[in-house]
Amino acid sequence: MENGLEINRLKFFPVMMFAIVMGLSGLTITYQKAALWLNFPSSIGEIFMYLTTAVFLVVLSIYAKKSLRYKMAVVNEFSHPVRINFFAAISISMLMLSIIYKEQFPLISAIFWYPGTFLHFYLTMYTISFWINKNQQIDHSNPAWFIPIVGNLLVPVGGIGFVDIDILIYFFSVGIFFWIILFSLILNRIIFHNQLAVKFMPTLFILIAPPAVGFIAYYKMFEVVDTFALMLFNLALFFTLLVLFMYKNFIKIKFFISWWAFVFPIAAMAISAMLMYHIKASLFFELLSYVMVAATTIIVLIVTYQTIVHIVKKEICIQE
Repeated sequence: MENGLEINRLKFFPVMMFAIVMGLSGLTITYQKAALWLNFPSSIGEIFMYLTTAVFLVVLSIYAKKSLRYKMAVVNEFSHPVRINFFAAISISMLMLSIIYKEQFPLISAIFWYPGTFLHFYLTMYTISFWINKNQQIDHSNPAWFIPIVGNLLVPVGGIGFVDIDILIYFFSVGIFFWIILFSLILNRIIFHNQLAVKFMPTLFILIAPPAVGFIAYYKMFEVVDTFALMLFNLALFFTLLVLFMYKNFIKIKFFISWWAFVFPIAAMAISAMLMYHIKASLFFELLSYVMVAATTIIVLIVTYQTIVHIVKKEICIQE
């Protein structure tokens, strides 16, 4: 019976488990940049680099096993109006791992970047085609829709030196355009329709990610902080302050694996703040950098603890 239960748990292993890799990748890059710009020990980022890679390989192998044993369960996830967006977390995890390895191990970075970029190109096309070809209910829209879009903005961050900049500008353009479109749709849904389901409340943090990652990508490509770059950074800062202002919405909600949606956007904001400090060298951005690094670390500790507790209780990978 116990063995049968374990097999059944494999069937319900959700694709959103890749959000854990996204979160840990964000934490890793945060500490890599903190070592570079805030004089943190470089060993912290190095430890997280190997830990994140190990977690990615474990999650990937389990999901691959699920796809072989329970093909229809994967097909159902891939045609689900909400879960389809989390498939992009696979390619985003690969793109973020390419960023993690870029400075020290460019060959490993390329091994992650090229297939991650091709996979994300496909998933972006498929997801947007899915939205167009199938009627979407307004209640299904939520900030997780940004996940396939954010990946396009990550492509230029790790892609400098791998391909011509015109290709990187293509991905950046697609990401910025659909961020604006989807933000309008999701804001309309949040304000004028039913409230988000409790399990998707953490995805509000994803509102931070597109402008934060967009700012980093823009600076990577053009190495200037002009009006557009400042607009992206300040929008990311605004959404960070907004979710902080709404903290009561998050402190009492039940744990779901979607809590990992907290981590990646906060890490992106921390990296953006450190980049601004590196460029501007002002006290405000220095203080903001330390605050955001601390916030990212605390959130990872909380979410990791809750994840372990619920794994032990066998409350993850169950039928909803």
